[in-house]
Amino acid sequence: MNSLSENLYLSVDQVAARFGVSKDSIWRWKREGDFPAAVKLGGTTTRWRLSDIEEWEGQLVCGFVTSLDFEPVGMTLG
Repeated sequence: MNSLSENLYLSVDQVAARFGVSKDSIWRWKREGDFPAAVKLGGTTTRWRLSDIEEWEGQLVCGFVTSLDFEPVGMTLG
């Protein structure tokens, strides 16, 4: 995390775009407690600290598929 990310705040639109999901998904993740806490900046303005998002991303577990074991249906080759 760098000092720039500590001072940047993302809107729900920006957070949704970052993860390729809908805004509703971001609000649901927040409600369910599966996402970093948002910051109220006043009135109806809610933002997420980029540093919190980056820290959360660093804790995510990911995996890679090394092979797929399936038979294509309805395809003929050659």
